[in-house]
Amino acid sequence: MLPSYRSKSATVLGLGPMGRSLAGAFLAAGVPTTVWNRTPGRDGDLVGRGAASAASAHEAVAASDLTVVCVVDYDAADAVLRTPGTTAALAGRTVVNLSADTPDRARATAAWAAEHGVGYLDGAIMTPTTTIGTPHAVFLHSGPRDLYDAHLPLLENLGGTHTHVGEEIGRAAAHDLALLDVFWTAVAGYAHALALARAEGVTARELAPFAGGIAAILPPIFEGIAADVEAGTFSGEDNPITSAASTMAHVVHTSEAHGIDASVMRAVEGATRRAIGLGHGADGFSRVAEHLSRR
Repeated sequence: MLPSYRSKSATVLGLGPMGRSLAGAFLAAGVPTTVWNRTPGRDGDLVGRGAASAASAHEAVAASDLTVVCVVDYDAADAVLRTPGTTAALAGRTVVNLSADTPDRARATAAWAAEHGVGYLDGAIMTPTTTIGTPHAVFLHSGPRDLYDAHLPLLENLGGTHTHVGEEIGRAAAHDLALLDVFWTAVAGYAHALALARAEGVTARELAPFAGGIAAILPPIFEGIAADVEAGTFSGEDNPITSAASTMAHVVHTSEAHGIDASVMRAVEGATRRAIGLGHGADGFSRVAEHLSRR
């Protein structure tokens, strides 16, 4: 059985830009912080601010009841955590893994942690390094609620909001991937839009403020689509997907006329036209989400 939480200190493993920001936020809040990175030399500034530099991951995790891991993925996290010395040192302690990866990898790591007597919370950071330690940071966590509640007072020193999204360990990663899907699809769409606009003689600076206007109308659209999907209504009263497919075709046509790859928009148009072909042309775009989720 894991001991009750008493620690007032933290260990941070991984000192890339985000890891350094996490450790810096702990230090700024007055939390005794131990740091370690596989590649030496990244802890100089943190040590100058009062961090303790560990000679090994084993030594680092032994310094605190709470270890925060932030590396590129779970292969990198496993390479650090699953060495015999580090695994042994973690017994009876808690790991909060803020590395990005898939829900399945989170579940596998949780199973490993349980086997070795390690408390485990999975997490996701949904905002950039500049927000860490400020009210604008956003953290998602999943795993045992009692473990989360016990460590939350220390985690809150990282700033922003912390939300427990469920006890099923893969839920933080699931939220992370879905939200990254939104982000990268939107950014990729913007990059494509800039190329299309440029081909038609519109500069990026000319387009940017109008693109910002498009971004501003998305939140209520997101809420409306979510409500439609949850309710199964798929309302197309304001904008049926037949109309949406038509505008997508215009984007494809103009892009390809300029020699610009339109494969992403072609894929979206294809999914939309499949929904229309199944008799849902009068529905809203929310109907596409239902078709994509079918196995």
